[in-house]
Amino acid sequence: MRRETIPAALIEAAERFGEAEAVVDGQVRLTFRELHNRVMAVAYGLSASGIARGDRVAIFGPNTHHWVTSALGVLYAGATLVPVNTRFTTAETLDVVNRSGARGLFVQDEFLGMDRGADLLEADAALAARVRIFRMPTHWPEATFESPAQPDDVADILYTSGTTGRSKGAMSAQTQTLATARAWAERTELSAADRYLIVNPFFHSFGYKAGILTCLLTGATIVPQAVFDVAETIRLISSERISVLPGAPTIFQSLVDNSPGPPRIRLAVTGAAVVPITLVERMQKELCDTVLTGYGLTECPVVTLCSPLDSAETVARTAGHAAAGCEVRIGPTGEILVRGPNVMLGYLDDPAATAAAIDDQGWLHTGDIGNLDDAGNLTITDRIKDMYICGGFNVYPAEVEQALARLPGVAEAAVIGVPDARLGEVGRAHVVRKPGADLSEDDVIGFCRTLLANFKVPRQVEFLAALPRNPSGKVLKRVLRG
Repeated sequence: MRRETIPAALIEAAERFGEAEAVVDGQVRLTFRELHNRVMAVAYGLSASGIARGDRVAIFGPNTHHWVTSALGVLYAGATLVPVNTRFTTAETLDVVNRSGARGLFVQDEFLGMDRGADLLEADAALAARVRIFRMPTHWPEATFESPAQPDDVADILYTSGTTGRSKGAMSAQTQTLATARAWAERTELSAADRYLIVNPFFHSFGYKAGILTCLLTGATIVPQAVFDVAETIRLISSERISVLPGAPTIFQSLVDNSPGPPRIRLAVTGAAVVPITLVERMQKELCDTVLTGYGLTECPVVTLCSPLDSAETVARTAGHAAAGCEVRIGPTGEILVRGPNVMLGYLDDPAATAAAIDDQGWLHTGDIGNLDDAGNLTITDRIKDMYICGGFNVYPAEVEQALARLPGVAEAAVIGVPDARLGEVGRAHVVRKPGADLSEDDVIGFCRTLLANFKVPRQVEFLAALPRNPSGKVLKRVLRG
């Protein structure tokens, strides 16, 4: 096994950091050596269950030590990890599992009062015949296992919704995923002295690549938090001597607004939304020594990132400068283009979408509009994709509009993002009723909750006689935005 793989990084971490704490999750405290042993046990168990190098294994569960050992076990077995958004409905989860061709599925049975495994089997009785289901927590006997993973193997497939509303699986190689984590760790100056509270979901690259994997590379301690709760976050910061906390701006707004607030930490990293300069200044004064902001997307998780030497204004008003070996330029239409070693390999089973996203010169077309200042700092000004960000999660209006089209009584609908003090942006649905239909706002929102993850559900509904359109019939969302 060559060294540029995630299993190799885990072996090296066990050798370098040995008895230091690798994962702290409630009463569970794993050293790096113990983590390596548990991961090998999972890999052996997967292999004995018929999972081979190159097979895909999905994982559907909250931030716990079980997610860490299960996911690393998948990678150690040489298989490809397919994280599933825990906010997805049963139908959305089955769609990812089926389209990814997963041969295995880790699922946390009880989470937020729901039995996810039972829900999946009830919705698809034949699922267990196609997919090996592993319930978390799963207890695997200790065993030695030699990883077959190679640097160019596909390490993970992270699904991201497209502008058509159909999710696409972005594939990254072992060496790419590792390099992304290394670049994030270097820019943030993460070290073995750090204790890293990971509130960002593990199913997201922010929690998985910039979280779990950066800790493996640096010896920092992983402290997962399954659900953000400001009181619990403050308790963990204090009791576990947390020094690093990344997250969406809403998390930090909650922390600084809480009295008394948490003890001071070394580093906070935020992004995924516009960050008010007043919030950055409050964070620096009340919460942490250094605040950094950045920009990335599933297809290239680390594009730009501020450095500890940047001013509060630079941190608040820009997403920093190129990182992870990326080149960043602005195209003729103002679109942000990215090229570099960590741009995804492509979308799974979708060569047309891959060709549309990455041109023949290797530039990834992000769909975002922005500009670069003289120092190379990137500012994001608009979104070609019509996407908005709710609580740190991307929402694509086309997907919500497709759901609304299924509601009896809806003639047509258009969804936009509108500002929200807590979540950054929330959805507002503009609905045209069919003649004679008697739909209320509660009807629309309630229907959406049956089909969509909570962060995708519109918070507001406005009924219109007709949607504004241009001469070619395209809906004018700029008019809806006012």
